[in-house]
Amino acid sequence: MKKKRIRLVVLIVLLVVFVIAAAFIVQEFIAGKEPVDQYYLSETGSVSTSDDNLPDNPIDFAKLQEANRDIYAWIKIPNTDVDYPILQSYLEHDNYYIDRDLNKNKARAGSIYTQKKNKTDFSDPNTLIYGHSMLNGTMFGTLKRFRKEEFFLENKYIYIYTPGHILTYEIFAAYLYDDRHILNAFDFTDKEVYKNYLDSCLNPKSMIKNIRAGITLTTDDRIVTLSTCYEEFAPTRYLVQGVLRNDERTK
Repeated sequence: MKKKRIRLVVLIVLLVVFVIAAAFIVQEFIAGKEPVDQYYLSETGSVSTSDDNLPDNPIDFAKLQEANRDIYAWIKIPNTDVDYPILQSYLEHDNYYIDRDLNKNKARAGSIYTQKKNKTDFSDPNTLIYGHSMLNGTMFGTLKRFRKEEFFLENKYIYIYTPGHILTYEIFAAYLYDDRHILNAFDFTDKEVYKNYLDSCLNPKSMIKNIRAGITLTTDDRIVTLSTCYEEFAPTRYLVQGVLRNDERTK
C-alpha cells in the first residue's frame, strides 16, 4: 500500500512537471508572434520632402514614434524573420526592452534594442543590437541560420532604416562568443583597441564560426554587432556582424 502511494505521488509530480514544461514551450512559441500591422510599416513611404530625386523610405517613422518615441530605427535581414523596429529607452534602464514589447507591456519575447552606450545615429565604431533567440524564430531566433556555411555565403546584407537614411551593412562574420559586455570590455574610441578588436572578429576563437573571405576592416569602418543568446552553450552569445557599405539618403 505504501509503495502504491509513493508511485502515485511520483506520477503526480511528473504530471505537474510535464504540464509546466508544456506550458512553457507553448508560451515560447506564441511569444513575439503579434500581428505584423502593429509594427506600423508604411505602404507609401515616410515623411515627404522637396527633393523628389531621393528614394522613398519604406518605414513611416512619424507613425512609429507616435506609438513609442523610443523607436528610432528598423532592421531587416533578407531570408530571415528579422524585420523589426529597434528601440532604445531614454528614461528607463538599459535593458528595459529585454522583456517589453513596443507598447512597453511585459513580454517574454521582448524587443530588438540597443543600450545608451550607443548613439542612435549608428555613428559609433560598433553598435550592439540585442534580441532574444525565440524558439518560434521571432526576434533574433533565425540569426542561427548563419551557422550554416551555405546560408552565410548566400546572404550578405543587413539593412537598417532610420529617418532619412537606408544603411546597408555587409555581413562579414557570424560566430559564438563569450558572455562579456562588449561595450564595457572595449574602448572603441582607442584606435589601437578597435583595430585589435576588428582583427579578432575576422579570426574569432570559436569552433562555431563563418567568416567572409576577402574582407578587410580598418578603424575608419563602422560595424554593427547583432547579439543573441545561444542556449546550447549558455551563457554564451551568438554574434552576427556587418560593416557599413552604403549610407543612402531617403525622403
